[in-house]
Amino acid sequence: MSLFSFSSGSKSASAGQARPGVCAALDLGSSKTVCFISRTEQTAEGPRPRIIGVGHQSARGMKGGVISDLEKARANIRETVQRAERMAGVAVSQVSVSLTAARARGESITLESPIARGEITERDMRRLQDAAISEFQRADEVILHAIAVSWVVDSQDEVSDPRGMYGRNLAVNMHVVTAPVGPLRNLLSCIEGCHLDLKSVIASPYAAGLAALSEDEIELGATLIDMGSEISSAAVFSGGSLARLTAVPIGGRHVTSDLARGLQTPLSSAERIKILYGSALESPSDDRQMIEVPPVAGDGDRMNAAPRSMLNSIIRPRLEETFEMLRDRLDVDGRLDHNHRVVLTGAAAQLPGAKEIAARIFCRPARLAQPHSVSGLGDAVSGPGFSVVSGIILREARGAAEAISGPPRLNAGRSRRARAADQKPRAAVWRWLAESF
Repeated sequence: MSLFSFSSGSKSASAGQARPGVCAALDLGSSKTVCFISRTEQTAEGPRPRIIGVGHQSARGMKGGVISDLEKARANIRETVQRAERMAGVAVSQVSVSLTAARARGESITLESPIARGEITERDMRRLQDAAISEFQRADEVILHAIAVSWVVDSQDEVSDPRGMYGRNLAVNMHVVTAPVGPLRNLLSCIEGCHLDLKSVIASPYAAGLAALSEDEIELGATLIDMGSEISSAAVFSGGSLARLTAVPIGGRHVTSDLARGLQTPLSSAERIKILYGSALESPSDDRQMIEVPPVAGDGDRMNAAPRSMLNSIIRPRLEETFEMLRDRLDVDGRLDHNHRVVLTGAAAQLPGAKEIAARIFCRPARLAQPHSVSGLGDAVSGPGFSVVSGIILREARGAAEAISGPPRLNAGRSRRARAADQKPRAAVWRWLAESF
């Protein structure tokens, strides 16, 4: 099933938007905050978003991909959105926001139901998805995404769209992504404190995959790795939809810290050295090429020097560890498809040698990807570090292929008994009406 072909969400994706065709996306990263405002254009290939406003700056009030200081985060978001609004010449009333995969987890479920009329309708599909979601509820967790990966009609499996088909039983295989209530409440409070409405929350590797992967990769299968400042996340796409996701608390900032310790230099200098000279690839001239290394405060003003091979020996193990941890977490049940290609995105993925190490660790081809299918991206915001926010824009413009859309329901994690208790008075009223009239 295509990621943009079918949606049965109960909430309209466009309700409350400031202007038709205009949407705003917000990526709250550990190193930067980015806001894109787009206007959707209708083309021969379908709806295509054009970026009309951009705001981005260093992140404040964020730690490990979650809010650590509400006031600083609110001020940061407010400034970033205002910059994008000034550039776009429009004011937005709601935003769609990314959530790091470190706070989200995915799980696959299957549910089967008999079909009364024989012919399968969209209503049958929606009812089965709703039943699966109802069975899945977890305490203190909120469903972000519920995606129908495939359908089964009687004994025929891997059906992409069963509408109009005939059968006695219909089953759905769904991938459900959840997040804890606490971080989402903080996120909602932060957004509302900026006088904005929360339109939807999207897991960051899912959004990055929508922007960085080609349609063929989403259909045939690919593992998307989004390498951020403090977190690296992975999302597996197969059969046209999200199949699983995971994350590890390692990112580009950890490489910088390793360099700062190994070279005995300040973090700011280590970051500059990483950007200018960092690589995980070996070169015959690495031992001969010397790099100036500023000393840590208190060690005097004399500049130190280190061979480039020393940088490589520090960077390579950290990248290997990152990809090995992601591989092991994805292959925890032995179902990792080794025919899928690996696609890297995110700012930290631009480090030379990253894709070569990923290809070796995962034993398959790897490439570096940046956002596509979004018009109006300037050179400064078209790189791999802007895949997440671009993916949010694409999802809003094309429509979400999910059984649940709209802002997360923060009371959805209650127990089934509590929900049933709430429904008893309402059910009694309807029963009295039915019997009396």
